[in-house]
Amino acid sequence: MRAVRAVLALVTLGVATGGVAQAQDQAQVQAQDSDLVRRGAYLEHAADCEVCHTKPGGRPFAGGRAFDLPGIGTIYAPNITPDRETGIGAYTDAQFDSAVRAGVAPGWTHLYPVMPYASYARMTADDVRAIRAYLATLAPVHATARANRVRFPYSIRLAMVAWNLLYRPSSAMTDEPGRSAAWNRGRYLVEAAGHCAECHSPRTMMQATSGARSYAGALTAGWEAYNISSDPDSGIGAWTDAQLTAYLSTGHADGRGTAAGPMAEVVGYSLRYLTPQDIASMVTYLRSLPARQSNETVAAIPPQALAHATPTHSNGERLFAGACAGCHLTDGQGRQVDEAAVWGARSLGEIQGRNLIQTMVQGSRLDTARGVMTMPAFGPEYRDQDLADLANYTIGHFANRVGHVTAQDIAAVRQPGGAH
Repeated sequence: MRAVRAVLALVTLGVATGGVAQAQDQAQVQAQDSDLVRRGAYLEHAADCEVCHTKPGGRPFAGGRAFDLPGIGTIYAPNITPDRETGIGAYTDAQFDSAVRAGVAPGWTHLYPVMPYASYARMTADDVRAIRAYLATLAPVHATARANRVRFPYSIRLAMVAWNLLYRPSSAMTDEPGRSAAWNRGRYLVEAAGHCAECHSPRTMMQATSGARSYAGALTAGWEAYNISSDPDSGIGAWTDAQLTAYLSTGHADGRGTAAGPMAEVVGYSLRYLTPQDIASMVTYLRSLPARQSNETVAAIPPQALAHATPTHSNGERLFAGACAGCHLTDGQGRQVDEAAVWGARSLGEIQGRNLIQTMVQGSRLDTARGVMTMPAFGPEYRDQDLADLANYTIGHFANRVGHVTAQDIAAVRQPGGAH
């Protein structure tokens, strides 16, 4: 009997030990899955997925945002929630990776490069898998994608096969020997995950980003995506590290202005969630970009000089005093919040006033850690000529340049779709 009891005790101990080991294995798997999801959530911010896959007023990640491409047509962002019918819930990890890094969705559907897969192609497969793991935790939203309206010959999706052979990188980015860890990390965030060149570089006739003019600035969705090369006059070469860090992480830098439009969205949805170490790495890499000259330079008048500026008594000056000075002050230093400062803003150094017009007509929103900072839009009570006068006065007053904004420029942006 003692022998039987001993055997039973050993069996019981074995079962218990096996159960403990199995529970430990399950806990380890769950911890690994949780770590993967957390990493994916961070990388989703770095890759800025939400803003493009969310239409104004729509459910996050449910798609529907329209991208109007001059001469090509309108492309709508798809649903990337885990809904199995209309989203990516039925995608395998390999299919998701193919869509993100190769531009080929299930069913051999070739995506258009408005989806920045040419940049995402340089991300690692592990990072893309982590983003997929995070997206799988979202609430499914049933939202059927709208059909794209693309003109011939761009409507022939098979043409993207040739485009991919010419312009899509064939492998993920690897660290460059001889460079610091910070530089390589910044390069990965800027070139791959953050896909900064997609907006800040002009496009060739084939809609690929220009290598010869990389980061020299480009017109994107009606907004000027500014030169962010190391050129000291038209780029960011004269910015201090502190100014670059502040602008990337908060959307505002003293003496450089406040982000608006698409850049405000990049800050609000993406950059402000990155760690200080990653922002510093981006600054390190941006400093190394070759200098490219372009036209938008800022020659701002110091606030002390503005205090003694001769009044013009123009319509623009009267409008600024009545509608703008309450928040921005006559010296542009801003009242109550730093984001209201306009002195030194790049939008005031561009004599065509593209971003200034967009901000006046659309208004602006910047999400920050301290809440939402808004600039209200100017409504129909202001004539097109009034806004042109206001824009030209502001450019002249704060950038010491002659603004060339016309009433026709204002009217074009005010038309439906004109903001894009």
